[in-house]
Amino acid sequence: MSDSTPTRRPFHGSCHCGSVQYIIFLTLPHQPPPIATPPPTDSSRANQEFYRCNCTPCQKAGHFHIRLAWSPEDFMLLSPLDPMAQLGDYTCNDGRIHWLFCKKCAGRCFLFAGAGEMAEVDLDELGVQDKDGGKMGKRTIWRPKAEGWDEQRPSGCYLSVNGYTVDAGQEGFELGEFTANKWVGYVDCLELNGPERDPRYDKPYEGGAF
Repeated sequence: MSDSTPTRRPFHGSCHCGSVQYIIFLTLPHQPPPIATPPPTDSSRANQEFYRCNCTPCQKAGHFHIRLAWSPEDFMLLSPLDPMAQLGDYTCNDGRIHWLFCKKCAGRCFLFAGAGEMAEVDLDELGVQDKDGGKMGKRTIWRPKAEGWDEQRPSGCYLSVNGYTVDAGQEGFELGEFTANKWVGYVDCLELNGPERDPRYDKPYEGGAF
């Protein structure tokens, strides 16, 4: 990006067939959160995060984690509007997190746990344009419900967008740049390695991938 001032802006994402459509708001250029810093005491993560996890489900599903600063405002699902009923679902481990996927193309756009809601928003007022730069107007969207939402683990709230499903060709979003700039943390959650280790930014842990 030519401008080095961190700026919050929207990006479009979708599954391969386009049945799942969403908007996320990211602040770029990215500033990775400090390592070994006590978590904030309020419900905000304080930082967005990009990371790859080497645990078996994440590795086999090919999930590039984008954790948003405040999911109720930073994630808007345009379709479908009832994801828990209209998308395929897979849970593993404790069954708390839903690995939702498109029933047509099997694309996995996001993982979710918690409560959601439908809302009416004016996308033009939020600075969201369509892929051709046109207006999108007022729309009904689905989003995580702000009431009771807590971005901190191990709460019952969790949203992780698959960065591989953010649509290509959008100015300012290039995953190769994220890796080159060492914005991507590599997390060690592989059961064979023992206790989870703090993220590192130079290379993946054993069993992981760039």
